[in-house]
Amino acid sequence: MPQPSLDFQHASPADLSACRSLLSNGSRTFFTASFLLPRGVRDPATALYAFCRQADDAVDLGASPQDAVRDLRERLERAYAGRPRPDPVDRAFADVVADFAIPRILPEALLEGIEWDARPHRYRDLSALYAYAARVAGTVGAMMAVVMGARAPEQIARACDLGVAMQLSNIARDVGEDARAGRLYLPLAWLREAGIDPDAWLSRPVYSAALGGVVQRLLQAADALYARADTGICGLPSGCRPAIFAARLLYAEIGAEVRRAGLDSVSRRAVVPGHRKAGLVARALARATLPAPVPAPVPAPGRHAPILEEVRFLVEAVAAVSRPRALAPLDARRAVPWWRFGERFAQAIELFIALEQREQLKRSGSEA
Repeated sequence: MPQPSLDFQHASPADLSACRSLLSNGSRTFFTASFLLPRGVRDPATALYAFCRQADDAVDLGASPQDAVRDLRERLERAYAGRPRPDPVDRAFADVVADFAIPRILPEALLEGIEWDARPHRYRDLSALYAYAARVAGTVGAMMAVVMGARAPEQIARACDLGVAMQLSNIARDVGEDARAGRLYLPLAWLREAGIDPDAWLSRPVYSAALGGVVQRLLQAADALYARADTGICGLPSGCRPAIFAARLLYAEIGAEVRRAGLDSVSRRAVVPGHRKAGLVARALARATLPAPVPAPVPAPGRHAPILEEVRFLVEAVAAVSRPRALAPLDARRAVPWWRFGERFAQAIELFIALEQREQLKRSGSEA
């Protein structure tokens, strides 16, 4: 018999269903990739990501970002005290942090990064941008890794690399959109080196070859982190690799789409077409299920890569907490059998098609 995915001290199956519904509307890439996870990971990962999604939306879409951050801190306090608010996401999140012994500093750092968005914040160099990405995305990578049974420092470091890389991809895609909202994430030192005055550009955001060079530098930084993260993904339990490879490839493809557009992410927003997403999911399945290659004489980029200093506090926080005794190691839990990957692939593709169609209907309705 498979172990239950959560102890359900506070949440119910209906609460998990509500979390899935939330993500199907606002986090299509994660929602689709999650169908490639074994259920023992998919349910807690869904609950965890739903809280992160709600936290981000509360600040971005709320009337008062500062009030939203204060409210989120109170929700976090109650969840860790075992007294979650009577809300599906809060109840499920409280069960996950208790069942998997997720250090509180991880979601606290996430809220700190979200609070930086509420100000908004500026980033003088790549290290400062890494510090931001560590909070809003590295934390999510670390929490997901813990849910998958990975707690060793090198595993958490590579999970943080992946989260930071994904955030850099998002920033490269959203340069124009962020600027029109008064936000600037590109490193100020890079802009000045390219002859761009940050304040003048933000007042009138336009694309130029110089700006494209800055975006290219950001994508190169993301590529280096994706390469480091690959060894961490290979070290995950086999049942988890297809979903994480899929997410890694889908986010990296955002950068590839930005490059195809001539590095102009000001006048247009890069969108990865549905058919290409489907191909990437298929590639992820193949990559995750093939036998491991014979180690090359030259070490892979991430095999012994040092921990990014900006994520070290997250790695150390996980290392300081022991694995909860109530949960068996993930390899002892039921994973998706290899012969069902085709079925999971079909489900993922059907979801991609349905969600793409729904998004097109939304766009056509707003343009009418």
